Amino acid sequence: MSNYALLMVRPSRFGFNAETAVNNAFQVAGDQSNVQEKALQEFDHFVQALRDNHIDVLVVQDTEEPHTPDSIFPNNWISFHKNSTIVLYPMFAENRRLERKESIMDAIRSRYNIDNTIDLTKNEAQDIFLEGTGSIILDRKQKIAYANISPRTDKNLFKEFCEEMGYEPVIFEAKDEHGKDIYHTNVMMCVGDRYAVICLDCIPEAQREGVREALENSGKTIITISYDQMNHFAGNMLQVENTAGEKFLVMSTQAYESLSPEQVSAIENFNPIIHVPLYTIEQNGGGSARCMMAEILLPKK
Repeated sequence: MSNYALLMVRPSRFGFNAETAVNNAFQVAGDQSNVQEKALQEFDHFVQALRDNHIDVLVVQDTEEPHTPDSIFPNNWISFHKNSTIVLYPMFAENRRLERKESIMDAIRSRYNIDNTIDLTKNEAQDIFLEGTGSIILDRKQKIAYANISPRTDKNLFKEFCEEMGYEPVIFEAKDEHGKDIYHTNVMMCVGDRYAVICLDCIPEAQREGVREALENSGKTIITISYDQMNHFAGNMLQVENTAGEKFLVMSTQAYESLSPEQVSAIENFNPIIHVPLYTIEQNGGGSARCMMAEILLPKK
């Protein structure tokens, strides 16, 4: 029986967030009619698809107040670790800091043991940010952490995190095809147990080999994606586990449809794929399937 679950926050007032759009090129202010309603349908369908595959999902309903348009992406402000530890992260957008709600913490505490809290949020006062598993890609088994340095991912704070948590840091700088910083590492790479999906083109040549080596030396098969596929959220994936310990790669339908048959089959050699349509959430929120799931590895009560 696997002790693995996902935290997902059901939105109450989801919408385009102008505060995050300043450095999230994936966000587009869409047709604003029924955005919350459409996002809710996508969210509920997503949760159902996970549960149909026997994946344990803890759903917490967001509160109306304070207004948190991005609450659907909890992976940026909290991460959970096997040693009963949680980490709280400093967030770039002021209105995203309000997502750290007691109601969510209470729901987690009622089910899981938390013995240790590492609180990095004080760094917000110095404009130093590290946005959880948006900024950091964790290879939990090999204890390697990957981070693309950007306005939302501070190099020194990332190193501090790695030291505290016992991870080996792999640091690089990724740019999109227009030379702009990629705001979160998890839109351009995903690390599974035996493979990694990554847009290597984003990484400057001088750093690319180091990243490739770190992945290959830790036993990963590398499945590369293009800029165009990354722009369709093909890097924003997460390998999850169900109650029987079976693994799946979760992504959006947009991401899935951008992949070639060869890439799909390379992934399916390792595990089945679960994909769901998240078009409203992707367009208005600038995040996709991976951003919506925070992995819970805490011991249950």
